[in-house]
Amino acid sequence: MVAIDMRRSWLGTAEAILGHVAVVIAGFVMMVVGLALGVTIVMLPVGLVIGLAGVALFVGGLFARLDAKG
Repeated sequence: MVAIDMRRSWLGTAEAILGHVAVVIAGFVMMVVGLALGVTIVMLPVGLVIGLAGVALFVGGLFARLDAKG
């Protein structure tokens, strides 16, 4: 019974870490895309929005905690 609880805890931790890593990578990619779009003056507004959304995802992936304990 203890081994089952330990396995669930380990899987939950691994799932949380992989989720954070995925969000950090997605945020970084969005920042790069936003920077690339911002280089062209025509796409600057779109690049700014995508880049800032990427920053929010990147920082949120690094520091946000989403647990049920509240």
